Amino acid sequence: MFELSNENNSDEISVEVISEEDKNKINESIEDIDNRNSLEEFKILLEKEKEKSQDLENKLKHVLADFQNLNKKKQTEVENSVNTRLAQFMIEFLKIYDDFVRAKEVLSNNEQNTKGLDYILNNMNSLLEKNDVIPMDALGEIFDPNLHEAISIIIDPKLDENTITKEIRKGYISHNRVIRPTLVEISKKQGDN
Repeated sequence: MFELSNENNSDEISVEVISEEDKNKINESIEDIDNRNSLEEFKILLEKEKEKSQDLENKLKHVLADFQNLNKKKQTEVENSVNTRLAQFMIEFLKIYDDFVRAKEVLSNNEQNTKGLDYILNNMNSLLEKNDVIPMDALGEIFDPNLHEAISIIIDPKLDENTITKEIRKGYISHNRVIRPTLVEISKKQGDN
């Protein structure tokens, strides 16, 4: 450390000599200050990194949840698409099935052998059952527009209003959805005036 002399006409510079021990103490003090500053800086950096890590973890959780939701949605869409296609196919198949049933009825009424048709109808029934296509029984039930389609009305004061008196065409359910409503005749207590 340098000091200027207070004496009036002096050109001398006084120098204070620091011992090695004092020098070491000063250096240690400076290091302590640096270490304390570094420790505080590290703590601050550690907190920032913890926050970043938590933020990234939260983002990852959200992305994973979005992916799982998208996966479920796509799976549901695929299942619905397959069920819709199956229902469309089954509707066409049921038209052919109805033709076989009518053919059997005609042959039975004419007292002809229906053994071959019986085998075919049994195979068709097995196919419907394997594909979860279930016939609805409507006779005697109360009309439900979600399950039935009324195409004729009879007047019968003895029956409850909207009782199904006749099944004109069988209706079917597949995978808890109506794929073809039952065509029915329903009762009314009295005619409209």
